[in-house]
Amino acid sequence: MNRTARLYALVEELRAVAPRPLTVAALAARFEVSTRTVQRDLQALMDTGVPVRTTPGRGGGWSIDPAMTLPPIHFTAEEASALAVALAATDTFAPYAGAARTAAQKIAASMTGPASAAAQQLATRIVALPASSDATVRTAVEQALTTNTVLRLSYTDATGHESNRMVEPAGLLTADGRWYLIAWCRTRQAGRGFRLDRITAATPTTEQARPHDLTELLRGSAAADAVQPTTLVPLTPRPEIPIAPLR
Repeated sequence: MNRTARLYALVEELRAVAPRPLTVAALAARFEVSTRTVQRDLQALMDTGVPVRTTPGRGGGWSIDPAMTLPPIHFTAEEASALAVALAATDTFAPYAGAARTAAQKIAASMTGPASAAAQQLATRIVALPASSDATVRTAVEQALTTNTVLRLSYTDATGHESNRMVEPAGLLTADGRWYLIAWCRTRQAGRGFRLDRITAATPTTEQARPHDLTELLRGSAAADAVQPTTLVPLTPRPEIPIAPLR
């Protein structure tokens, strides 16, 4: 078993018994490698963000939070190649670009044989012009959306006018290669779209934002016809269908 396969197998071994921990010695015996090798592999998993943790002392060992990981997903060679290249090509200024890059690295590391060769060949045929980006702004926007908190912005509009805003994030819009934060602007007392590359500074706050409907804020704007990308539809919770009582 090569190291990549063993790393995935280690995660699944820990998932199978979670939340109970397993000792390094037990894992080494399971995979027929040295305890030093297992320790190094577990440390590598931790360094890449896999939620494994160690509990010292008698009865301790290594464990994983199964709620924070996904079970193995089997892609075809074409699917794996498409995902790896698409994620790796994500604009560095796009929201969640950092997570996209690490996801691409994990997919690429898992591919072998024809899938790996196909992805490598496709990757050499794709180039991108780097855009100016501010990781601090992107991170603040991501945090505000994830935690639904108020965001303090410094923004330069299309005419070059600079302003400071307190906004309540509602969602993200992508159009013509640009990303926009759609939010309720407290200054204008209305829904507004803020182009991410025009946000010069963004500071998250601890104040909880009021809930705002993204479709409602876009109503009457040039983006009123925006629709959800088809790739995100499977992630959207389906409304519950009421069941009529039996008579």
